[in-house]
Amino acid sequence: MKFKYQQLSSLFFAVAIALMFTMTACGNSKKSNDKTESSTTKTSQNEKAQNSSDAKHIMGAGSTFAYPIYTKMFDVYHKETGIQVNYQGIGSGGGIRQLESKIIDFGGSDAPLSDKDEQNAPAFIVHIPTCLGAVTMSYNLPGNPHLRFTSDVIADIYLGKIKKWNNPRIEKLNPGVKLPNMAITVVHRSDGSGTTYIFSDYLTKVSSAWSNKVGRGKSLDWPVGLGGKGNPGVAGIIKNTPGSLGYVELIYTLQNNMPVAKLKNKSGNYIKPTLQSTSLAANVKIPADARVSLTNTDAKEGYPIAGFTWVLLYKQQKYNGRSEAQAKSLVNLVWWMIHDGQKFTKPLRYAPLPDAAVKVAENILESVKYGNQSLLQNK
Repeated sequence: MKFKYQQLSSLFFAVAIALMFTMTACGNSKKSNDKTESSTTKTSQNEKAQNSSDAKHIMGAGSTFAYPIYTKMFDVYHKETGIQVNYQGIGSGGGIRQLESKIIDFGGSDAPLSDKDEQNAPAFIVHIPTCLGAVTMSYNLPGNPHLRFTSDVIADIYLGKIKKWNNPRIEKLNPGVKLPNMAITVVHRSDGSGTTYIFSDYLTKVSSAWSNKVGRGKSLDWPVGLGGKGNPGVAGIIKNTPGSLGYVELIYTLQNNMPVAKLKNKSGNYIKPTLQSTSLAANVKIPADARVSLTNTDAKEGYPIAGFTWVLLYKQQKYNGRSEAQAKSLVNLVWWMIHDGQKFTKPLRYAPLPDAAVKVAENILESVKYGNQSLLQNK
């Protein structure tokens, strides 16, 4: 009996010890699971916080022409929504390169991508027009008389064939104006730009000599002239160089009180660059992808060197780890630009989008997706 009792006591003690270790292990396991769950929850919360933070910051770059209107739009949008948009006016070419490198969320360009450029891009890029602008011919002459030009004269000046202001062809277009015996200093953009594209697109359409020798593009091999960076750079050279002639966006000539020439359009009318004549240039059929040239317009009262400026972004927004919140934030911004943002165009001397262009822009934005999800389903 004593031996059996000792055996039972030893067995009871062993069972007790085993139970104690089991309970301890369970407790440690529970703590470990709690820590894992807590860590997972914190990671999820951090990711959500990061996505929310990223969605409140949008980066863009490109068109210097659009810089003043975009600066105004983005300042108002920040006050209304709390979303900060950082836009750098580095020229259309630079904006496209940064978008293709996926450094920025959107690019700003005054020139649409060509079919070849679209094919070579990392993914499909859509074009959303945001407003219109005109490219003016501005000059620096004694007294800055009102001048008129035809397309062939402009082309030959930029080809280096017409070298003096008192050239008979210029005098014939401007009877009664005393033109000086002064060399023409031709001024052009030194950086890749949509402004250059619009200007050269116009010359390519109206001059076979220009088309054969130079052609259209954002950057060109210029036959003659001095280069200035951005619209401000070209405007600065013109203002400081007597006898100069250059192409500058309308907004910069208005802001700097610079003289601009009337140009003979396709209908034979001499048109002064204004907001109204710029808008009239867009009185053409706009294709579904919004990539349209407005130069040498058929509109009788339309200014002949005009064009849209576009926001460029990827049609598929699920790339490089971008969150859906970031994609929605970008698309909502652009939607606001083509609607509420249009009220800032005329006060800043830009031409607003015509109704037909707004409709096309809406359809394009509705095609932008995150995976298979439309980002404008609630609009």
